[in-house]
Amino acid sequence: MLDLNDVALFVHVVRYGSFAQAARLLGMPANTLSRRVQQLEDQVGTRLLQRSTRKLTLTQAGQAFHDRCSSAVEGLMEAGQQLISGSQEPSGTVRVAAMADFFDFFPMQWVADFLATHPKVRLDFVLSDARCDLIAERIDIAFRGGILQDSGYVGRQLLEARHDQMVASPAYLDRRGMPVTLEALAEHDAVSFTQPGHLTTWRLKGPGSAEHDVRIASRFTGNTAQALRKATLAGLGITLLPITIVAPDLHAGRLVPVLPDYYRTGYGLHVLYPSRQHLPLAVSAFIELIMERLGRQGFTARD
Repeated sequence: MLDLNDVALFVHVVRYGSFAQAARLLGMPANTLSRRVQQLEDQVGTRLLQRSTRKLTLTQAGQAFHDRCSSAVEGLMEAGQQLISGSQEPSGTVRVAAMADFFDFFPMQWVADFLATHPKVRLDFVLSDARCDLIAERIDIAFRGGILQDSGYVGRQLLEARHDQMVASPAYLDRRGMPVTLEALAEHDAVSFTQPGHLTTWRLKGPGSAEHDVRIASRFTGNTAQALRKATLAGLGITLLPITIVAPDLHAGRLVPVLPDYYRTGYGLHVLYPSRQHLPLAVSAFIELIMERLGRQGFTARD
């Protein structure tokens, strides 16, 4: 029969990425921890971890074993912590991976509100456009845009694939006029992502889902959505951006829609987490916050 204590120690080692780090947090010698995991490997009859001087890597069998048992171990730990504390209050550190410009559309005030509501929770954000390994990097929650690849993680759609909308500032439209046809866009300036040459091509869908290729001269180009948004707010031209990025400006009147019957299909947003069951209360609470705040703006995916 497996020693469940050894299984729990194995889960901790995977979560913290090394025997040394896990041993420090568990308050036990690293060599003892290593011996207990080796004892577990002897019991199951296969190697679970590949060890090197630099890092630990799960074997295929180790990954499968971890996927099956980690949620149960976390659930038992959470239950024990709740019994000890006598409350259902979320606590602990939630490590969050997100795209580099995450806080350009996710207001920091939402984070402040969440931390004020849950004073025992700490948020640790890792912002990068590179895709992370949730287990190796000890990530509790990861946000990913675009098409969700089959990664073995648990995925939940937060935002449906929404339309990219053409928008411009009122000042620009007062100066240059509101285009009323796609052909009229040729007389305007574009604010767009960098492309070869000075012409930008937008493939738009219109009434009846007919597709149209529109070419418009770019007076300003950049490589981030926020650079384009700020240039458009400054009156430099018409841009085509995800509705989630420009929605606050549309609501405030800082930007207005241009030819709203024409759009480009964008991508959705997903949240990923390693375990299928027994999410820590702090993780569940943070996901609920996101769903609630996005829901207020009408952007959450339909169940």
